Amino acid sequence: MTPTRLDHEHTPEAIRHRLAEDPKVSYLRDWIYGGIDGAVTTFAVVSGVVGASLDSLVIVILGVANLLADGFSMAASNFSGTRAEVDEHERLREVERRHIERDPAGERREIREIYRKKGFEGGDLDRVVEVLTADQDRWIATMLREEYGLPHEVRSARLAALSTFSAFLACGAVPLLPYLLPLGWSAGEPFLVSCVFTGLVFFGIGAGRSRWSLAPWWRTGLETFATGGIAAVLAYGAGWALHQWLGGG
Repeated sequence: MTPTRLDHEHTPEAIRHRLAEDPKVSYLRDWIYGGIDGAVTTFAVVSGVVGASLDSLVIVILGVANLLADGFSMAASNFSGTRAEVDEHERLREVERRHIERDPAGERREIREIYRKKGFEGGDLDRVVEVLTADQDRWIATMLREEYGLPHEVRSARLAALSTFSAFLACGAVPLLPYLLPLGWSAGEPFLVSCVFTGLVFFGIGAGRSRWSLAPWWRTGLETFATGGIAAVLAYGAGWALHQWLGGG
């Protein structure tokens, strides 16, 4: 059996260098969230308009309007949500700082109980409590992580919003390309090309996600592809049904 390649080295020098760096904050979730939603919502506009047998100009107008407005709305919402996480982190930091200043003995008992549950006892437990409570910043960081389950580093609200917005624009523009770049398509061809391009985007986002997943690339790709396909079918069906119901058939 071939040994699996490790993600990083474990020499003393490599360990010291790696742990000396600040923890890396990932914005992968924000990018995937924006990319999938951008492709889904824009393709849903295309599918709905085609299902309703409306003019291609309607696709362009509604698609571009959706791309900009919904993309900004998602980015703003992500900014507000992430900012709330930052505010919560700062509020709890202040709560713990106040508790340590007013009741240090009680806070030490909390640290002792936390590490007793981790298996420390006797002199080892006394030493852990002594070291962690010797520095207030380290003490607060420990309480935030162990008592509230908060990460060591919080994400930037601006970078989270920018990741979502850029992914939404990049992936959401793909379903519109056959309509924005007319190449003498015959009737029905732009929608077919849009389906193919958008399907590739869905599969590509999912397959790329496997880089950070234990699942194989084809499985994560098909999962995302299925999500987009269901949204497209629902949008197309809604457009077609409304067109028939309102007397357009």
